[in-house]
Amino acid sequence: MTNTMITELKVEGMTCGHCVKAVEQALRNVTGVHEVQVDLTEGKATVHGDADAGAMITAVAEEGYAARVAG
Repeated sequence: MTNTMITELKVEGMTCGHCVKAVEQALRNVTGVHEVQVDLTEGKATVHGDADAGAMITAVAEEGYAARVAG
């Protein structure tokens, strides 16, 4: 079994529950993502898995939101 990494992304532009669902779905479709939690209030997504950060950022951008690795 491989180690699961946790990546936190700051996501800009989310304003409602629909935004959260769009970001969650986009991230779940990235190869290597196992679990996603998106927090509208904090403007962040916590991703468990071994997905490439660039692929996750691109997937979020394709939904119309800006994302970057937190920290």
